[in-house]
Amino acid sequence: MPDTQDAKRMARSLREALAATSITISHSQSLELVAQTLGHADWNTFSAAASKSPEPPDGSRFDDVIPIFRIFDLEKANAFYVDLLGFRIDWQHRFEEGYPLYMQVSRGGLRLHLSEHHGDATPGSSAYIYLHGLDALHAELTVKGSHAQIEAGPNPTMRVLVLWDPFGNRLRFAEISARASYALPEGYSVPDGRPR
Repeated sequence: MPDTQDAKRMARSLREALAATSITISHSQSLELVAQTLGHADWNTFSAAASKSPEPPDGSRFDDVIPIFRIFDLEKANAFYVDLLGFRIDWQHRFEEGYPLYMQVSRGGLRLHLSEHHGDATPGSSAYIYLHGLDALHAELTVKGSHAQIEAGPNPTMRVLVLWDPFGNRLRFAEISARASYALPEGYSVPDGRPR
């Protein structure tokens, strides 16, 4: 679970992304939205749960994860990630002219690395991308010609919009509603003594 500092960074990114579309929300509102996206009723509930998260014994802390997706064609990658999904290209790198491309794309607080390098990733990879505003994303993609539909997720609090990039990678955009009295779906388990 993200800690409060992670959630505050997410809230800042949310405010910046909305401001770019001429939607203004307060810092407090963005914190509440992030808390709900993370499955909590409100910011106070999230803060209480986050404060109970065990600290790693060695003092390490994980700040971020950036999935790497394998690509084979820059034009097709740009058509999917930039034109359809609305990502921006942050940077591109080649060791030399004619060498494979490695690049970063981002939208709001989400960053992805796309690579033509053989050993970086396997075609057909998959990632869950948690967000708030799944219906708005779906509407945006529909206007751009996408036929993807929102589906029920693996638990009753989740809805998912699944998109496949041109290289067989699957992006699962998932939204979780507030967990009032959530029980794990059948077949799922939690090790004894660990918080859900």
